[in-house]
Amino acid sequence: MNVNKKMLALLIVLSLLVGAGGMYGSMALFGNDSKYVQNGEVNDLPKTATKVDNDEEFAKLQKTYEIISSRYVEDVDGDKLLEGAIQGMVKTLKDPYSVYMDEETASQFTQSLDSSFEGIGAEVSMVDGKVTIVAPFKDSPAEKAGLKPNDQIITIDGKSVEGLDLYKAVLKIRGEKGSIVTLGVKRTGVNDVMPVKVTRDEIPIETVYSDIEEVKGKKIGVLEITSFSEKTGADFKKQLTELEKEKIDGLVIDVRGNPGGYLEAVDSILRQIIPEKKPFVQIEDRKGNKERYVSTLKEKKDYPIIGLIDKGSASASEILAAALKEAGNYDLVGEKSFGKGTVQQSIDLGDGSNIKLTLFKWLTPDGNWIHKKGVKPTFEVKQPDYFYTNPITVEKKALEFDMNNEQVKNAQVMLNGLGFQTGREDGYFDEKTQAAVTAFQRANNLPATGKVDTKTAGKMESKVIDSIRDDKNDVQRKTAIELLAK
Repeated sequence: MNVNKKMLALLIVLSLLVGAGGMYGSMALFGNDSKYVQNGEVNDLPKTATKVDNDEEFAKLQKTYEIISSRYVEDVDGDKLLEGAIQGMVKTLKDPYSVYMDEETASQFTQSLDSSFEGIGAEVSMVDGKVTIVAPFKDSPAEKAGLKPNDQIITIDGKSVEGLDLYKAVLKIRGEKGSIVTLGVKRTGVNDVMPVKVTRDEIPIETVYSDIEEVKGKKIGVLEITSFSEKTGADFKKQLTELEKEKIDGLVIDVRGNPGGYLEAVDSILRQIIPEKKPFVQIEDRKGNKERYVSTLKEKKDYPIIGLIDKGSASASEILAAALKEAGNYDLVGEKSFGKGTVQQSIDLGDGSNIKLTLFKWLTPDGNWIHKKGVKPTFEVKQPDYFYTNPITVEKKALEFDMNNEQVKNAQVMLNGLGFQTGREDGYFDEKTQAAVTAFQRANNLPATGKVDTKTAGKMESKVIDSIRDDKNDVQRKTAIELLAK
């Protein structure tokens, strides 16, 4: 498929947007210009078939503009009136992925994708009108701060995001390395808005990591893809070749927490592992016409493959997962994916502003639309409970004996997961919980007070993150490897 790389931006990676603004989040399969891809070639975007009678259909709009411009009690900026009209039209679509960006906003989201960026390293999207975390990047400031998929961002540095579109909110989250942003986060199962401080940093864009595990005398290769950037397809090919030189007996492709990226990257990867018998993705327009993308690979690999997915696997990751499942007849292990099945395109309005508009759906090889549904694994596997814990909020008073609340419950789940048994996880701070806290403090060279203060809470959270990153505790990965080693 000979297509300009910038034309193939899946524009899903607000993780990059939140970082460096290199891509538009949760958007666009075919790129930044008024073009679309057909049969592997870039063509002009078709003109609308809708007839517009300027005199009749726009008479009301023009009259309103003239009345406000000439008679409103204060002077009005005509350009702002026009931009408001455009924003109003787009908002009537009630589509979180269709949005108008003025020149200033658009310019900050059209920087080229570099080898690194500065930010918090988390992809966000608009879900049910809320700015929502899709997934934090691996080892990113967002991950280290404890942000998780489906966290809703309610405030940024104490100011509400109510009324802001996705892009305006993202501009407030982005910032220079070393600066701190405080996000007010609402999480499922937690009543209060949690303050989460994130120190922005430089995020290198390394997207493919490889490993080999030997189980039952078999070599199982693991390829983790953290996002689909410009070089991901080539890196995948290089590292897969190295694994195959080691004569692997199976392969795990891990796209957990992967928010998406360039279509070209996932296209390149799927052409290496999916045979030509089925399309690996289909693009459907408003009339139901479908464009099918098919590999030229003749035969499947001579080893089995399993995909790893979770609720942070979105868009391009879901294209890969669905292709593995339906076109490759491979198993998926983990949890249901995010569910992003629409395709947007950036259309330049000629003055530096643009509209990101939903123009297509993408469908799985079998023609399924996974939007708001996600891709289901063939083997549903959850991680240990402490993988899903929330940050502990200790404000004026430490958590101590005889308290009973969600913060105590969170601490109990963490302590049990780290091997310091509390005997309960119901939120009541009893004597056994106090003993577990004391034991944890002694093991980590903290004052043995038996109370969870700020330092103890921070140490518990960092230990949980370390434990989560340790592959021996990764139940989903272990399950996939064991299935391949049978």
